[in-house]
Amino acid sequence: MYAVVKTGGKQYRVAKDDKIVVDRMIGEDGDSVVLDQVLMMADGDKVTVGSPVIEGAAVGATVLRQTRGPKIMVFRRKRRKNFRRIRGHRQDLTLLQINEIAPDGKLKAAPKKAAAKSEASPAPKKAAKKTAAKTGAKTEAKAAPKKAAAKKTTAKKAAAKK
Repeated sequence: MYAVVKTGGKQYRVAKDDKIVVDRMIGEDGDSVVLDQVLMMADGDKVTVGSPVIEGAAVGATVLRQTRGPKIMVFRRKRRKNFRRIRGHRQDLTLLQINEIAPDGKLKAAPKKAAAKSEASPAPKKAAKKTAAKTGAKTEAKAAPKKAAAKKTTAKKAAAKK
């Protein structure tokens, strides 16, 4: 089974477990996204074409990574006028993994990985504190650096007049 979906002004042919790179979408790594602009679906010999979209159809995907495309150099010039401008551009992109295609729009809820990441991050900090306590490491306060002594300015003596 595959589907043709529209996102970011472009069309993509997707199937289950495909990974596609699309224009930037809102969401963090591990979030689930629903692509509801399904233009066409095919399941074996059965093909459904929307006009322009299939009502009620949806495609479920997971955000794998927010990334950026390659750098593109834009060079503008005008002949005989000594006019040259160089400008760089990198497009923001999102890497999606297709989880399922639902002709009726009923998608299964995907587990969120973002919650698991937030729970895992505090644990290493606690472990670092425990290892420091076991080794007997003392936290020493750094002494404030000494201020440089102010240089005394010597007044120039006036030269004796002849």
